[in-house]
Amino acid sequence: MGIINQTSIGKTNGMGYSGIGLRSDTDINNLNPSNYALIPENSFFYDIGIVGEFNRYSNKGDNESKTTFNFSNLAFAFRIAERFGAGISLVPYSDVGYSLLGLESNIEGSDETFESNVSGLGGLNDLSLNLGYGVSNTFRIGLNASLLFGNIEESEAFQISNSYFELNETTNYKGLRLGFGMQFDIMDELTIGSTLKLPITLNGNLTRSVYKTLDNIEVTVEADQADDVSDFKLPMEIGFGLSTTFKEQLTLTADFKHNFWDATNQTENIGTYRDQDIYAFGLEYSSQRRGFNYWKRIKFRAGFNYDNGYLAINEKKIDGYTLTAGLGLPVGIASNSIINISYAYGSKGQIQNILIKENYHTLTLNLSLEDLWFRKRKIN
Repeated sequence: MGIINQTSIGKTNGMGYSGIGLRSDTDINNLNPSNYALIPENSFFYDIGIVGEFNRYSNKGDNESKTTFNFSNLAFAFRIAERFGAGISLVPYSDVGYSLLGLESNIEGSDETFESNVSGLGGLNDLSLNLGYGVSNTFRIGLNASLLFGNIEESEAFQISNSYFELNETTNYKGLRLGFGMQFDIMDELTIGSTLKLPITLNGNLTRSVYKTLDNIEVTVEADQADDVSDFKLPMEIGFGLSTTFKEQLTLTADFKHNFWDATNQTENIGTYRDQDIYAFGLEYSSQRRGFNYWKRIKFRAGFNYDNGYLAINEKKIDGYTLTAGLGLPVGIASNSIINISYAYGSKGQIQNILIKENYHTLTLNLSLEDLWFRKRKIN
């Protein structure tokens, strides 16, 4: 499936990707569907994001760098009725991108070898419908329905003398996943929250094409031939979070997530899936929420995220951490519109045996905008 994406929507990118218990009525919080119940009357929120990432990979013998730019999210949210809000979001769920060059293999029946190149590209997308309802002024519940879909393209090619071989495979996955959320305001300054995502089996189908060239004559062995592929299981996920605010200026958040990968009973060629724990912490500071002093309304953010990994190779899990920082730049005075800029530095893996260590820098830009609909003019 590739690397599972943790990048979120809006300000939570600068707060260690935490926000399960974060109560917010000024923007979109897609980490907990129950928060959609707080969307104000006549407000329509948009959030459009792009992300750039610089990666550096290291192993025992070499180093390599890569820079990528990509779409990070598209989301909007609106109020349906009193204490009842909804939203739709599209975010990348996982990302596949690798190249393995010069893999050496033996020619069957001889002592000779050949080198092949293998590459992979693609990933899954998450299209979500979120509904949040306020049972009371302090207790909210939410429902999330996600359509996961996408494809992974893999290719292998090698050449021996005048002979050439190329294999292309495209695997498509799709599935519908349900989730639930809750938030409860213990007091005005303290909120707790929880989320639950049900396990799902992603249905897969594969299309294969095989070409070879013998003595400069091209032969099509298979062309868009369908084949069976194993379905992929995503585990049940539970999350808990809390947020607290001091003097309406400083907000602190803390999240814990546990993903039950053991229960999927899945293995890869190089490892096995193991239960995963994610710890996330964040803070946001702003001296004024409203006012005419622009500089005092700027929001400063920081966070930390630790993921102990879900894939074990030789009984060693691949863990990683991320440090984040961010700014929220207000747009206008009366509106909740804001430009969110977030930076993250992270590291995962280790230089050991066949393992690779990855250090990365991520820059995210989110345009979190508010529009006012159906508001009657007081003065014509």
